[in-house]
Amino acid sequence: MTDETLQLGRATVWPASPEQAVLDRVANPQADTLYVARFTCPEFTSLCPVTGQPDFAHLVIDYVPDGWLVESKSLKLYLASFRNHGAFHEDCTVAVGRRLHDLLKPHWLRIGGYWYPRGGIPIDVFWQSGAPPKDIWLPDQGVPPYRGRG
Repeated sequence: MTDETLQLGRATVWPASPEQAVLDRVANPQADTLYVARFTCPEFTSLCPVTGQPDFAHLVIDYVPDGWLVESKSLKLYLASFRNHGAFHEDCTVAVGRRLHDLLKPHWLRIGGYWYPRGGIPIDVFWQSGAPPKDIWLPDQGVPPYRGRG
């Protein structure tokens, strides 16, 4: 991918679906170092595939890059493309993790999807690509379990 093909610094159209969204990657200038990069999306939105009502989640994506980094504007557009996409919580969370993993081929990636209650039940979904590399500092994702009013 060259600078001419990146969405960064250009006017872009919101993608109509996750399938149409383009995720850009850029070379990792610290590829010789193991470190964790984190993206937090506290206002992720998708649609219930049955009722069409909006569902809301707090996503936390941690990865240990190898040769590539995800470009953050393209990630924002990709995540926003779910706003009109009908899918269950599990499908949305795992689809985001797998798409990033397929694009970046990182040493390791995990995603936590902390979904707000639907029908009175919160659903949390977690996916990771395997065991994390040794000797990296892996912070807690920092999202408390749902407690309601209790």
